[in-house]
Amino acid sequence: MQSPKTPIQEIKAPLFDEKGIKFFVKRDDLNHPVVSGNKFRKLKYNLEQARLEGHNTLLTFGGAFSNHIYAVAGAGASFGFKTISIIRGEAHETLNPTLAFAQSQGMHLHYMDRETYRKKSEPEVLEQLESQFGKCYILPEGGTNQLAIKGCTEIISEIDQDFDVITCSVGTGGTISGLIAGLNGAKKLIGFSALKGDFLKTEVNVLLQEIGVDKLNNWSIQTDYHFGGYAKIKPDLIRFIREFERAHSIPLEPIYTGKMFYGLFDMIKNDFFERGTTIMAVHTGGLQGNAGFDFRKLE
Repeated sequence: MQSPKTPIQEIKAPLFDEKGIKFFVKRDDLNHPVVSGNKFRKLKYNLEQARLEGHNTLLTFGGAFSNHIYAVAGAGASFGFKTISIIRGEAHETLNPTLAFAQSQGMHLHYMDRETYRKKSEPEVLEQLESQFGKCYILPEGGTNQLAIKGCTEIISEIDQDFDVITCSVGTGGTISGLIAGLNGAKKLIGFSALKGDFLKTEVNVLLQEIGVDKLNNWSIQTDYHFGGYAKIKPDLIRFIREFERAHSIPLEPIYTGKMFYGLFDMIKNDFFERGTTIMAVHTGGLQGNAGFDFRKLE
């Protein structure tokens, strides 16, 4: 999987002029027609490793609306792997857009009850899956592991525009860990949590310890813009997304990127950033998730 260098787009707004801010977007949503954004980054080296180990089947885990499931299905079809997904919960008679796409790409959908799913990383469950499906290359839920983080570090080396602060949305912590490693202590990094609570900083620190870059303190995670928690949305967020798209012709989704951009605009409005600051916001894709629910009715 060759990583295309995605464009950097400057966006302008009266708010930025008023506050003396320059604002750029790293358009990683444009890096692949199906496996877009951070999912492409996370899968790149994992697929290379799967090939090296002689695997022709990828097995992974996720919920019924998982962007990761969507991406793995697309990657398998694009790069010649069979794919199996272990879906949390009961089977769906009518597949939602995410699962319908996955199945259309040849992915085998296997449903697992929630109690067993909570134990999915335990040896007995993995042994049972191997007995049922044979030896597969296993990708974790959300796709975050050391190889995924390695892929995300490359975002930094592609940026040839100077900046003071770089930002990303945060779910499992893989993307922000890669950015932290790529920065290696330079600049500042702010992650915007899509989940309620302050546990993500601990999880990111664990990931950084695993890759040996845990002594860096130039990053933080903003937890004020989750809108109630993962996959929770509110009318203010949807209105912002629509206005942003109309003004800048950049599509967003309300689970991750919409929350990050909303948070950035709010922080700029409230003078969080000094005049003269240049912000680089990483657009991590995930736009296929928009097909999973109709949020226009909340406008």
